[in-house]
Amino acid sequence: MPTLAIDVMSGDLGAPECVPGALLALASHPDLQLELVGAPATIEPLLAGADAALRARARVVPAADVVPMDEPPRAAIRHRKASSMRIAVDRVKEGAALGCVSAGNTGALTAIAHFVLKTVPEVERAPIMSALPAAHGHTHMLDLGANVSATAAQLCQFALMGSIVARDVYGIAEPRVGLLNVGEEDIKGHVTVQGAHALIAACGVRYVGFVEGNDIFSGEVDVVVTDGFTGNVALKSLEGLARLITDTLRAEFRRTPGSRIAALFARPALRRVGTALDPGRYNGAYMVGLRGVVVKSHGRADRTAFARAIALARTAAIHDIPGCVARALGARAPEQGS
Repeated sequence: MPTLAIDVMSGDLGAPECVPGALLALASHPDLQLELVGAPATIEPLLAGADAALRARARVVPAADVVPMDEPPRAAIRHRKASSMRIAVDRVKEGAALGCVSAGNTGALTAIAHFVLKTVPEVERAPIMSALPAAHGHTHMLDLGANVSATAAQLCQFALMGSIVARDVYGIAEPRVGLLNVGEEDIKGHVTVQGAHALIAACGVRYVGFVEGNDIFSGEVDVVVTDGFTGNVALKSLEGLARLITDTLRAEFRRTPGSRIAALFARPALRRVGTALDPGRYNGAYMVGLRGVVVKSHGRADRTAFARAIALARTAAIHDIPGCVARALGARAPEQGS
């Protein structure tokens, strides 16, 4: 049975949502075992009503501390060694777990994961990768916030690693990879993007060239590569737009008696649209290129969304994505120095 270490104390909602989310993941995956890392006095009452068969596959691992959401990354490394986040990552390092999941501080989790697990030898930086809704189902994007800047060689590594994850985790036979830019023409973009353009074209992935922001959702590309600053802005913009669309439709359908009647007929379609745009449906961002599996859940993820992040970690662990990345980059590492 694959075992994952789950930091159930971190995030904006903490144990009251993370522990039930872990139980949902256990119910969906009978082959899964979880280590729930955190304060036993908080976790045990949340497990009290759980089905006995599920409870048997959930072990509580004590942790005396929690990384605050505003903790600077260096401080988290130095002063939070007893935190639920650090212990969950340590369990992967020790070989007790095949991967870990946390909804906590992104900067702290990135720093701790790099410090404890290290990247595979060929990887300079480990980006965060997740799925975003698109016309053809979803587009995979990296980096979503781990590295605010990236060199051309690092962007090329992101492209190769993103292609591997899209293929091996999500089953896309030949992922189409695009590099985010301010235009599709070859002459556009700053020197780093131009350098990455040439490297990616030669690294063996199915490269479709430059793509623009609207292409993320068009269905014309499967993997979009960018630096963490740009990727995080795009992700948060999508989340804000999804909430705006949902809130605006809800307000309009409540405005008049006629619109309320229309809402009754439109409800099935609206529900489908809401589901398609729900950020929780795509919850779980994989830190690609580390020597172990680390998945970052959204800080405000509810139990259903948190369970999806655990499912992503399970899939990445079963497919040994760290090993796949190491082997691929070892065979086709891009030129360094750009």
